[in-house]
Amino acid sequence: MEAVLIAGGRAERLGDAAEGRPKPLVPIAGRPLAAYQVSQLEAVGVMRVIVSCSAGQEDAFREELGGIGPDVVTVGEPEPLGRGGGLRLALQARQESGPLYVLNGDELIDVDLAALLAGHRDHGAAATIVVAPLPTAFGVVDIADDDRVNGFQDSPQLPFWAHAGVNVFDDEALARLPERGDHETTTLPELAAEGKLYAHRHAGLWLTVNTPKDLRAADEHLRANPDWLTEAART
Repeated sequence: MEAVLIAGGRAERLGDAAEGRPKPLVPIAGRPLAAYQVSQLEAVGVMRVIVSCSAGQEDAFREELGGIGPDVVTVGEPEPLGRGGGLRLALQARQESGPLYVLNGDELIDVDLAALLAGHRDHGAAATIVVAPLPTAFGVVDIADDDRVNGFQDSPQLPFWAHAGVNVFDDEALARLPERGDHETTTLPELAAEGKLYAHRHAGLWLTVNTPKDLRAADEHLRANPDWLTEAART
């Protein structure tokens, strides 16, 4: 099975912490962020990873991610096409058909990729997306109908699910990707309306790396747990 990393992010919110690198190549605990994803994919048998990146960054991704295990192939966007357009362009490097892992190149999440694929196949889905509970950084006030305050909750999980940037797309979903734009505002809502999109619920750890604070938290976690993602993949 193959996988695509969507890796065109420019790390603007990371500022100087990115040291001029695209976000998936920002080092975390001594390794590029995307290297953890490639290792995680290898642990479930993926032997070919296609990286959708900006034109001019192809060599950097091959150098940083090659040698981990899977073959790394890069497809550079000659101009910004959006995540869906970049993914569609990257498909020209596929050697197989059928289910395809698609990961945002700036997410670290200990999802069970094998269970994700199995659930996708069981449902006969066109696409399956990993969703995670949505936390809030704010304290929440519990208010009764008469405006009496019943109590407080510190940073609870909200009764919603967020798309966590990990997916399995089958041929039908891939054929419906936009040439430009974001598949999350085009392809996925269309599939959902047709009953062809499924969710895989994940209650484990999900680390996003958008700010210097996020980067420090991810660095600390991976220094303390260097095999976190690959061990989760093999369980």
